[in-house]
Amino acid sequence: QVQLVESGGGLVQAGGSLRLSCAASGSIFSINAMGWYRQAPKKQRELVAHIRNGDSTNYADSVKGRFTISRDNAKNTVYLQMNSLKPEDTAVYYCNADMGIPDAGLIRYLEVWGQGTLVTVSA
Repeated sequence: QVQLVESGGGLVQAGGSLRLSCAASGSIFSINAMGWYRQAPKKQRELVAHIRNGDSTNYADSVKGRFTISRDNAKNTVYLQMNSLKPEDTAVYYCNADMGIPDAGLIRYLEVWGQGTLVTVSA
C-alpha cells in the first residue's frame, strides 16, 4: 500500500509565503512524476505545478514566477514553495504522483493522490 502525505498548509496574509511538502511512502518501485493540484471552492481541480524525472517542470500561468516545485528523490518527497501569495491562491492543495509499485512479481503503474492540505490567503 502506498500513500502521499501532505503538510505545510495554513493561513497566511497576502504577499506571504508557504512551503508545502508531500512525502510518498509504502512499497514503491519508481516515481516517474509528481505534482501539485489545487481546488478552490466551487471550482474544478487544476494543475499548479508538475515535475518529471530529469527535473523538467511546468507551471500554471497563474503561478509562474511565484511558485517553485522541487523534488528530493532520496526522500520520495516533492515540495512547493509559494511566494507572493494572493487571495486567489486560496484552495485545497493536493499532491499527485505517477508511480510504479511491485505487484505479484510485476510492476503496476498507477496514479496516487494525497488527502489535501488547505491554504488560505487573507487579503
